[in-house]
Amino acid sequence: MTQSNTFIDPTVLATLDNLEMRARVVVEGFIAGLHKSPKRGFSVEFTDYRHYIRGDDMRHVDWKLYGRTDKLYIKQYEDETNVRCYILLDSSASMAYASDGMSKLEYGRTLASALAYFIMRQKDAVGLITLDDRIRDYIPAKARQLHLIRILRSLHELKAGTLTNAVRPLSDLAMTLNRKSLVILISDMLEDEQATIKTLQQLRAMGNEVIVFHVLDEQELNFNFNESTEFVDMETAETHITSPAAIRNAYLENLNNYLNDCRKRCQSTGVDYCLLNTSQPLDKALASYLSRRTRSA
Repeated sequence: MTQSNTFIDPTVLATLDNLEMRARVVVEGFIAGLHKSPKRGFSVEFTDYRHYIRGDDMRHVDWKLYGRTDKLYIKQYEDETNVRCYILLDSSASMAYASDGMSKLEYGRTLASALAYFIMRQKDAVGLITLDDRIRDYIPAKARQLHLIRILRSLHELKAGTLTNAVRPLSDLAMTLNRKSLVILISDMLEDEQATIKTLQQLRAMGNEVIVFHVLDEQELNFNFNESTEFVDMETAETHITSPAAIRNAYLENLNNYLNDCRKRCQSTGVDYCLLNTSQPLDKALASYLSRRTRSA
């Protein structure tokens, strides 16, 4: 493991109480890794062109570039190149689960902080919405440096709430967007995922870029329980005592079907889907964000 990846490891980040410090360590470590990597495809500088989207003014098409590439690109002016990003963080009760190390909420909080820091570093505007069964905090997208402090303060003060309902906050956000934006959802998706994904698809159909970071705990993904265990639903308090060995195969089969369905539903309409394990470094999430940001530039 490289030094930069070590700094991005959740076990190291958990020792840092300051969210701004966590965010800086994650982002600077990730960027250092990009500069050292021989691979091409990511850049921290963006062009002044973007792909043509149906409905764009044809007067802004670069026809010379079309002649060379056979693809339509739109010229972007300085005030159009910056992106508005909205980060939605699920803070429902199920996000408080942790089998070891960081809880899903702590992991999501760290990821949201790192993304906000990274987005601001690119001089893009970023906003934050925290939610459970309703919106807990709404911070509009801005690109001012002091704005980052407000976002980090909100994330620092965030506590796990109650039930999950991402549909209404996403629908409310869709009605307020007056320009194409990048919408990022960080959630364990332990709700009516079909309704949530349908709302994300609607946001995508409106011309917005959408990324889902599906955050799950190591044990939720691998089910490495051994002895008879009492499982408690953290949102409904419903309990179930069982032998893990008796249900492991069925659990993993159902889980894989569920994850495959989430991924296929998202990808079928251009919604980026990224499954994250809370025991793994955050560079995968930042790479996914940067890939989408580069494609939308």
